[in-house]
Amino acid sequence: MRRRTLLGAAPLAAALFAPALARAQAFPARTVRVIVPYAPGGGTDITARIMAQHAATVSGVSFAVENRGGGASIPGTQAVATAAADGYTLGVMDLSLVTNPGLFGARLPYDTERDFSAIGAVVASPHVLLGSPGGSARSFADFLAQARTKPGELAFAHAGNGTANHLASVQLQLAAGLRLSLVGYRGAAPANAAVAANEVPFGFSAIPSAKGQVEGGLLRALAVTGSQRSAALPDVPTFAELGLPQMDTQSVFGVIAPAGVPAEIVTRLNSLMVAAAGSAPIGPRMQAMGYSLLASSAEDYASLIRREIAKWRNLITTAGVQPE
Repeated sequence: MRRRTLLGAAPLAAALFAPALARAQAFPARTVRVIVPYAPGGGTDITARIMAQHAATVSGVSFAVENRGGGASIPGTQAVATAAADGYTLGVMDLSLVTNPGLFGARLPYDTERDFSAIGAVVASPHVLLGSPGGSARSFADFLAQARTKPGELAFAHAGNGTANHLASVQLQLAAGLRLSLVGYRGAAPANAAVAANEVPFGFSAIPSAKGQVEGGLLRALAVTGSQRSAALPDVPTFAELGLPQMDTQSVFGVIAPAGVPAEIVTRLNSLMVAAAGSAPIGPRMQAMGYSLLASSAEDYASLIRREIAKWRNLITTAGVQPE
C-alpha cells in the first residue's frame, strides 16, 4: 500500500511542478528593465551595466538599464516597488536601500522589507579613509592623534548627509570616540577632490571611486573597512587590524524586484544577474576595480537587508543623522 501511494504521488508532484519549471525555462521572453536610482556613471550604474550585459549575452534577451536619478534614490526605488511582479522589472541598489528606512521613516512611499523580492547581492564596495598627500598624517595612528588633539576641529569631507561616506564618518566617530568637523560636498568626486587639494585633510570614499587617485599619489589611503584587506589596495590595513572591528561600512550592490515574483523566476534571475559576479571574467574585473565579490543567494540577500536596516536605523537614531 505504501509503495503504491509513493509511486502514485510522483506523477502528481511532477504535474504540480511542471508549470513552474516551464516558466523558468521560458524566462525571459522579452526585454527586462533594470532600474538604477542614480544618474549614469556611479558605482551602482557600473555594476548594473556589467551584470545586464552578461545577462543579455547568456539569455539572448535585452536587459535594458534605465537611470532614474534624484530624490535620494527614492523615486527609482519606488518604480521597482510598483512594477508588475513578473520579473521583467529589476532594480540595482546600493547602501541607500537599507539606510533610507532609518533616514526617512514613514515618509518612504514603500516598505523596504515588504515591497520587494530580493534577487541577490552582487558585490560590495568597502570604504577607505583618505588623507591629503600634502598633510602630515601618514598612518591611521597619525590621524587619531590629530583628531584627539583637536576635538571637534579636524575637518572631514563626505559626500552629503545620509550618504555612505557620511555614515562611515559617523560610524568612525562612535567607534573611536572622536568628534570631527564633518564637511559635506555634493557627491564623492568633489569630496575626494577637496582632500586631494588639502582643502579638507581627511575623508571617506568607496574604494572604486578613489583607487586611481591613491595609486597616482593624489590621495593617501590610511585604512579600509571590511573583514579583510582589499585586493585593490593590498598594502592598506583594515580597521579591524587597527583595533576597530566596528568599522564595517560598505556599499552592497544588490538586485531586487517587486514583491511576489514567483520563486522559480527569482532563481533564474539570480543565475543571470548575480551568480556570474563570482565567475571569470567578471569576478576578476570587479575585484580589479576595487569591489569585493558576494554573488549571494536570494535568501542571504533578504537576510542581509533586514539586518542592515536594523543596524543603520540604530546608528542614525543614536547619532541624530538627518538626510539632506
